[in-house]
Amino acid sequence: MEIQVKEIHTKKELKDFVKFQMDLYKGNPYFVPSLISDEITALNTATNPAYQSADARYFLAYKNGKIAGRIAVIINHYEVNEQQIKKLRFGYFDVIDDIEVSRALFDTLEKIGKENQLEFMEGPMGATNLEKVGMLTYGFDRIATVIGQYNYDYYPKHLKQLGFEKEKEWVEMFIHMPESIPDKIFKFADLVTERYQLKLIQLKTKADLKRYIKPVFDLLEESHNELESFVPITDKQKEFYANKYSQILSPDYINVIEDNEGNLISFAIVMPSFAKALQKAKGKLLPFGWYHLLQAQRKNDTAEFVLIGVHPSYQRKGITSIIFREMYRTFVENNIKYLETNPELIENQSVQALWKDYNPETHKRRMTFKKKF
Repeated sequence: MEIQVKEIHTKKELKDFVKFQMDLYKGNPYFVPSLISDEITALNTATNPAYQSADARYFLAYKNGKIAGRIAVIINHYEVNEQQIKKLRFGYFDVIDDIEVSRALFDTLEKIGKENQLEFMEGPMGATNLEKVGMLTYGFDRIATVIGQYNYDYYPKHLKQLGFEKEKEWVEMFIHMPESIPDKIFKFADLVTERYQLKLIQLKTKADLKRYIKPVFDLLEESHNELESFVPITDKQKEFYANKYSQILSPDYINVIEDNEGNLISFAIVMPSFAKALQKAKGKLLPFGWYHLLQAQRKNDTAEFVLIGVHPSYQRKGITSIIFREMYRTFVENNIKYLETNPELIENQSVQALWKDYNPETHKRRMTFKKKF
């Protein structure tokens, strides 16, 4: 039972790296595949601007000559040199249920970490805060969202057996949308709007959406940079992620709020769930993947809450009441019956408070795991 770990270098090997996950989860009703072409683009260190300030290496593990696992090794230089966090990131971790394969992959990471004078490794995570993060630890019988990736229940068992410990934790919630919401929410939202002279911007076209992409990313940094794990996003990275997500975002599902001088002070991004459509597409747009995605955008009973940002000077002033009011109106217009949140840091109580009046079910949990060298 020979196990070998090899670093990948060719386009074919990169494609094998991406497709291994598809093969590993084939037939699993809860796994949601990304588009293969998107994954290859994201992993291409020559074209993904995230790797202008980070290094990434990719490894495949072979058992008896057959691919049995994969992992990405990432060093974010801003994090290491400016923030003085001597961390080796790992991501894209997938493996068969064999602890020795996992051990071989993480032994490789430990060697790289020591060679670079780093102190610990943590993951799963990507090169930036805009990529998928965390390993599922609860909710293995629930379909994944587009952003919250799925993994088998033996993954965290492997990491604990190898000496990893919990570092950060996220929760995901499932909400049955009420048929109506109290009038006091509408009245309070109107009161906040009037008190602070705010303006709700109605996005109607992709051009409208594109105009707000950079301000949204700028506000995201302002509202999230107090988090210990936050790494700044460069302009080129903003453009890269904007192009990636603007293809699937629907303008009418996005709320944008400005002050009386036209400055963006809050946003909330929601989208119809593409989970089942991506399962049907099986990683490809052609020949019929595009059709399934289009149908999911037009006809859906489930939405995913993606991201929210509120300018620090407007936090705890009731701005979220405006956001929820507009989300609810959108859901009624589009016959949305269920809302699923994407991963929210467990200590981010302000975001979780959005749902407290609607009997949210915490149906998934995920963690990053840490091990010192």
